[in-house]
Amino acid sequence: MFTIALVCQKGGAGKTTIAVHLAVEAQQRGYRTLLIDLDPQASAAKVLDRRGDQPPDVTTEHPARLDVAVPAAEAEGYDLVVLDTAPQADQAALRAARAADLVLIPVRPSIVDLDAVQATMDVCQLAKRQPVFILNAVPAQGSEAREAREVISIPGATVSPVALGDRKAFRIAFNDGQVAQELDPKSKAAAEITALFDALNIPTGSHSHTATIERVKELRP
Repeated sequence: MFTIALVCQKGGAGKTTIAVHLAVEAQQRGYRTLLIDLDPQASAAKVLDRRGDQPPDVTTEHPARLDVAVPAAEAEGYDLVVLDTAPQADQAALRAARAADLVLIPVRPSIVDLDAVQATMDVCQLAKRQPVFILNAVPAQGSEAREAREVISIPGATVSPVALGDRKAFRIAFNDGQVAQELDPKSKAAAEITALFDALNIPTGSHSHTATIERVKELRP
């Protein structure tokens, strides 16, 4: 089983949006997927609850129980677990990062979001995880994405070559418990999620943390 955690100090960076989209994408590709919502607001769980019995599965959990919840998911036969966390670089985020094979950090290309990067990096360093930053809500025009990549180009940080645009489809799809690739499979939003999932190179068989680090290195431009 492979576990992905989305963590970020800054609220509104897009953790839940990316977590739900990746979980559905994984399920569509044949991974038996579970999303564990660790945020007390349970936003991801509420979105997926609108899907009824349609997968992926979702549950809410307290971060302190991750050492039980993740092994239980593996015992139940899940291929992939996605952890969505609250917008805080605290003990809960640290637990999620330690429980994950891969840590993703969404960040919008704004100075407020970029200022919060180091706090999230500190959590990942404590967890001994090399995170992958995902630029999110990138404007269609302008130099924000390039400038953001330059800011995040610090030791120990990897930026995904795939950025997500500021797409309406990401927002309105949640109204019916859908994701962009279901709402409009031919949309740019759908294409970006597909490309992001491909770039993460999530394994289908056995894995180790060492192998995960090698896969993360491959994401470097």
